[in-house]
Order: sequence, then structure tokens, then C-alpha cells
Amino acid sequence: MNHAWPAPAKLNLFLHVVGRRPDGYHELQTVFQIIDLVDELQFTIREDPLIRRVAGPESLPAEDDLSVRAARRLQAAAGVRAGVDIALDKRIPVGGGLGGGSSDAATTLVALNELWGLGWPVGRLARLGLELGADVPLFVHGDSAWAGGIGDELQPLELPETHYALIFPGVAVSTAEVFQAPELTRNSPRTTISGFLKAGGRNDCAPVVAGRYPGVAAALAWLGRRGEARLTGTGSCVFAAYADRAAAQAALAELPAQWTGFVVRGLSRSPLPARLATERAIRGTDAV
Repeated sequence: MNHAWPAPAKLNLFLHVVGRRPDGYHELQTVFQIIDLVDELQFTIREDPLIRRVAGPESLPAEDDLSVRAARRLQAAAGVRAGVDIALDKRIPVGGGLGGGSSDAATTLVALNELWGLGWPVGRLARLGLELGADVPLFVHGDSAWAGGIGDELQPLELPETHYALIFPGVAVSTAEVFQAPELTRNSPRTTISGFLKAGGRNDCAPVVAGRYPGVAAALAWLGRRGEARLTGTGSCVFAAYADRAAAQAALAELPAQWTGFVVRGLSRSPLPARLATERAIRGTDAV
């Protein structure tokens, strides 16, 4: 039996920067679409307080891994004496704008809340997760969502089933660099859910990223000849929507060898809540 816990990726179907707060953070409007590209994590509870990553990508040091940081943050906040060994099967590209690290952190919080027997409600976990990253609450709650604020003000949103051709051009983009860029548009007009569903939107970060990362610009141009290519988050991944899986596969048929392509499906609900329900059924615990 597979006891792994899923950590899904996300796409930003649009991203408007509508202002800048006094604390330096940017006010955003976006739609987060959860997709079926997932990392998998396994947790082995320890009787001692040690938290270790026993498996994970060499390119991501354990001390920088958000799953490790999330476990330590929850352990400290809850006063837990137990520890955990974490095994991470990393499938979501690092630095691709897909929220993989934030999702790993969220899955760690949700899983250890259950496995350590803490009983924290989802809202409390999400608030702790926000200390690790603005996208973490999205994955803790587990719904595709309309988002405002710094990306943490969430409203669940049912989206039509869509398949996407997704390209990772092999470069990692610095989110901090993009949001500090003087050429970034910071005054986009606010829109609404109905406005987005009717007219769509753009990604205000795309011109900045394309101008600073030639590999991303090339991927946008290549996929743009096969569909409406967009950047997710601050990149580097780019994607285009298609009516079915076959069309998305066809779009990637001649993908340049230096890039990695994925065909993914949009989800209204993360697989994480279902995994939690399964764990509770196995353990005979009640929902919190």
C-alpha cells in the first residue's frame, strides 16, 4: 500500500499586481488552479524530537527544504516532543513557479497535525503556514481558488476541467528579483471573478521575466505558436490550456530536448484532503 502523502502543484491562470503595501509586499489578484502534478512525501514518526529528511533531491539541501522547515515550525508551535523522518519524492520542478515547495510545506503541516495527534483546525494550520510562504495556505485548504491580498485571501473557485501543456525551460526564476524589478507593473486595475471568467487576465510578471530570462522568453514564444501561452506565477514554467489530454500532448510533440514537458489536468480539489480522510479511516480518528 502506498502510504505517501501528495503535494500538488498549482498554476496561476492570471496574476495582476494591483498595488504595494507599506511593508513592501505586493497586493495581488490571481486564480490558483491546482493540478495533478504532485510531489510525494512519506513520514515516519520518531520517539525522539529529531527531524530529518532521509530522502530528497540533492539539488535542494535539507536545511532549505520547506517540508523540513514546516515540521520544525509546527513542532515548536505545538510543543511536540516527537520527531519525524521525511522522505521527499520531488517531481515538481524547483523554481518553476508551480508552488512545489509551499505545497510540500502544507502537506507536512496537514500530515503531522494528524500523525502527531495535534487536532489543530485547518485555519490554524494555514496561519502557521503563512509564516513559511504566501502560497502555503492555498495548499493547506486544498481548493483551487480566487485569491487577493498577498495571495493568502482565498475564495474556493470551481473551474471547468481543463488539460494543460506545461513546459519547464530548465531555469529557476528568483521571485524576489521579479517583485523588486523597477519595470514591474504595480497598478493594474482590480477585477472580479466574473470579470476574469468573462475576459481572462494577464500575468504582470511575464514581461519582467521574459526580459531577464531568455530561456523563458523562448519557451513562451515556442508554446505560443501552439496555443495561448502564459507564465505561471513568476515562472519559469509556461503553460497553455487545451480541451482534452490528446490536444495537450500534441502541443508538446516536438518539444525541444533541453526543456521538460508535462501534460497535466486541472483540479478543483487537491488530493491532500482525500489522503487525510483515508489516514483517519485507517487510524479510526474523527475529523477535526
